[in-house]
Amino acid sequence: MSTEQPVGRQAAPRFLDTTVQLEKQFLQGRQNQAQELESAVRYFLEFLMGFESLEITQPAVTVFGSARFDESSRYYQLARQAGRRLAEAGYAVITGGGPGIMEAANRGAKEAGGMSVGCNINLPKEQKPNAYVDHFVQFDHFFVRKVMLVKYSSAFVVLPGGFGTLDEVFETLTLMQTHKIEQFPVVLMGTEFWGRLRAFMGESLLAERTIDPGDIELFHMTDSPEEAVSIIVKTESE
Repeated sequence: MSTEQPVGRQAAPRFLDTTVQLEKQFLQGRQNQAQELESAVRYFLEFLMGFESLEITQPAVTVFGSARFDESSRYYQLARQAGRRLAEAGYAVITGGGPGIMEAANRGAKEAGGMSVGCNINLPKEQKPNAYVDHFVQFDHFFVRKVMLVKYSSAFVVLPGGFGTLDEVFETLTLMQTHKIEQFPVVLMGTEFWGRLRAFMGESLLAERTIDPGDIELFHMTDSPEEAVSIIVKTESE
């Protein structure tokens, strides 16, 4: 059977392309009231989908980090160990559901018999869920996914990553700094990587008084999966 499109007709746009285009239009500036209302309804429905999809009965920890590390990376192996230790401590492990650090943490959780969840985001370069996810949730908008991850997580464990990882870290630290969330451990794993960021914060942000001395203590750093889990457990019990 021929798969060619009839002459004069264009193929229907993929849902992903439509979603990305709508988000671009929304972020370009003011729209008419009907378009703004349509956007608000779409976001509300996405939140409802998130609430229904993330009904996790046990405490959960989200693990962040770059999609670019493969199995040969020390950070991949560190994330895998962290996922295992978190699952053994009774936590569901949530990631973005993709490759790299996300795959490693989901893999460790699954190997330990724990619950492994992926919360993906629709992007122009489609990202398939990794093979170690038991439950997969697809979001269209970054801000909706970020709200869901903070709401349903007891802590964040963060391994080396790029802009997206830094975005998650600093938005969460801002929520803690402004007391929007409390008793929420942020554990940075990979002290060699994150130590340079901490040094920048001390030498620039703290030195110029753009943050308070206590703000630099809002996160923890370690290379030990066992210590990361201990920090999370201890904070929950306080």
